Amino acid sequence: MATIEKLLAGLASEAPAPASGSAAAAVVATAAALVQKVARLSGKQWAEAGEIHGRAERLRLHSEELIEKDSLAYLAYVEAVRSGQDVAGAEAETIEVPLEIVRAAAEVAALAEQSGARGNPKLRPDAVVAAMLAAAAAESAAFLVAVNLGETADARLDEARRLAGEASARLRSPGARGSAGDPGRGRARSAGSRRP
Repeated sequence: MATIEKLLAGLASEAPAPASGSAAAAVVATAAALVQKVARLSGKQWAEAGEIHGRAERLRLHSEELIEKDSLAYLAYVEAVRSGQDVAGAEAETIEVPLEIVRAAAEVAALAEQSGARGNPKLRPDAVVAAMLAAAAAESAAFLVAVNLGETADARLDEARRLAGEASARLRSPGARGSAGDPGRGRARSAGSRRP
């Protein structure tokens, strides 16, 4: 819990970083963790659950690294602008890191979709929320790629927008349905919420 408290305190602070890129990466890591939960509890129903769990774990760890990497990329860019040295290289990193976040988010969204369709039906809401989080993170990071490119035409922006679109489209697939009309396990509540 200390790590997330530190991240949230940093996001809320006056410091230039961490900021929105780190927040998006944290959301991807959270989505991947939910996919891990679904896969871990779907071994009886789903032969590939172990493989999906492993892929989700790798994506979670990579996304955790991207939280810090995004902050470092931005701070390096600010320093490069101040010093006038290697501005182009530092600027490229501020584009590459959010693009990596989009890529990770799109992959997590795909795993979440599979988990919702093939995993333990009682955990379908968790898979759907994982897909929602991943799609939101992909859209957010793609927006940051566009901002850091200055909306100029670029293959990296095309890739980011395509992957974000694919992640969002997964929410409309049959495997991802399960919120309003087909909740999957009745009322979905956080484990910490208790109501009489």
